[in-house]
Amino acid sequence: MADCKVYVTRRIPKPGTELLSKHFEIDSYDSDEAIPHQVLVEAMKKKRYDALYCMLTDTIDSEVLEAAGSQLKIVATMSVGYEHIDLHECATRNILVANTPGVSTDSVAELTVALLLLTSRRIAEGVEAVRNGEWGDWKPHWLCGTELTGSTLGIYGLGRIGFNVGRRLKPFGFSKIYYTDVHEVSYAKDIDAEFTDFEGLIKNCDFICVCCNLTPQTRHMFNAETFKKMKNNAILVNTGRGGVIQHDDLLEALKNGDIAAAGLDVTEPEPLDKDHPLVHQKNCVILPHMGSNTWDSRNAMAEIAARNCVAAITNQTPEGNVLTS
Repeated sequence: MADCKVYVTRRIPKPGTELLSKHFEIDSYDSDEAIPHQVLVEAMKKKRYDALYCMLTDTIDSEVLEAAGSQLKIVATMSVGYEHIDLHECATRNILVANTPGVSTDSVAELTVALLLLTSRRIAEGVEAVRNGEWGDWKPHWLCGTELTGSTLGIYGLGRIGFNVGRRLKPFGFSKIYYTDVHEVSYAKDIDAEFTDFEGLIKNCDFICVCCNLTPQTRHMFNAETFKKMKNNAILVNTGRGGVIQHDDLLEALKNGDIAAAGLDVTEPEPLDKDHPLVHQKNCVILPHMGSNTWDSRNAMAEIAARNCVAAITNQTPEGNVLTS
């Protein structure tokens, strides 16, 4: 066990490091910034690592896996998403893949609610107005937003996060909550949510929260055609995956008044360039993918990813088992 080695692609919270140190010799990329791909490839050639502990921003492809060698037992990502890992290549090489499912559910759900309020009540514009000295006498029409009470809420993807978004938003007094998913789910009744198809969701809802994963079926589901069918007072919030929304089409929809506003915590690509037109669109609020940015969530993610590494070298099943060797 003492001879086992792990490579960590970033500085990670203390709970993860402490657990790894009990079971592994640790090498890491000592930075808060993402490791360049070629640096990772070269690092994997230097020693025979048993585990690779990575982040959502690291592309784990055939080049990395080939450099790592046949003794690599697991790729453990400190994230819920695992689209950055080539699952086919890992399966071919009998390498486990594990993520940290469910650990950031509460933090992402909380941020979704915050982003919805931030966007609907034009809070970011208000903060900027105060900073710019634009706050003057009371005006009847100035910075008026939209109330949630009495409106219709739509949730695209009623998994863990989508359900917890609905649970938190229900007390705001929506007249109706609709959801769209691959099939109806029994727990939707706990928040009085009614299943509808995608057409029903986009046509009937005043607020839509995107909480789904990115799949071939969900990619660019929100596009020019979709926006034309939505209410022109609709507000769209995305804390799922950036690729669910076609960003050029979103920009035109916001400019043309096809929808009222958008709040994004995820974009395509990430990070979004500061000069991207959406960044400067007043009715679009963009956050830097902050969904899991709480110490509670990050500490738990770090520790679970470490436990997954330990599981791989002790012949146990990782908690977030995505791919079995």
